[in-house]
Amino acid sequence: MVGIDEAKAAVDTLVRYIEGTNGDLREGLARTPERVIQSFEEIFAGYNQDPSEILDTTFNSEGYDGIVLLRDIEFHSTCEHHLQPFHGKGHVAYIPTDRIVGISKLARILELHARRLQNQERITKSIADDLETHLMPLGCAVILEASHGCMQCRGVKKQNSIMTTSQMRGVFFDKATARTELMQLIRSSPLS
Repeated sequence: MVGIDEAKAAVDTLVRYIEGTNGDLREGLARTPERVIQSFEEIFAGYNQDPSEILDTTFNSEGYDGIVLLRDIEFHSTCEHHLQPFHGKGHVAYIPTDRIVGISKLARILELHARRLQNQERITKSIADDLETHLMPLGCAVILEASHGCMQCRGVKKQNSIMTTSQMRGVFFDKATARTELMQLIRSSPLS
């Protein structure tokens, strides 16, 4: 495993490469390697978390068998291909069988997967996998919409493009009526 000193040295090398210098780093950059490593500890904190720790506490659904949806969950992640940020909003839904989970857990499970080097497709699938494994719902759905830095500041430079990914499982995959109801709930007006 790479240690903190090796990580700082790697960032130092990258900063020198970007600046085109072999000498001392200027004052504004002198502590950049240390600051970058500290920020990485927060940005990539998802590697130190386990989905089962987030979804382990459930409650009796008391017969509730409708859609549970947490929508417009803001998230930030880092593209594993170019180390560029991407950000957007997620919608996470499930239909319980006999167990429900606290709503903050739906936001936390998205956050866990977003705080790793990622691609959007993997985040979407991983959340659905976790919901199926831990809640065993009648169905679950995950939809992510995001803007990608690797599309905006390099390459094709498309500023307003939004990538959408989805995973529909169980009744959301099998039944058009469940899918339609979910999409209507996602599109409904937010609270005033």
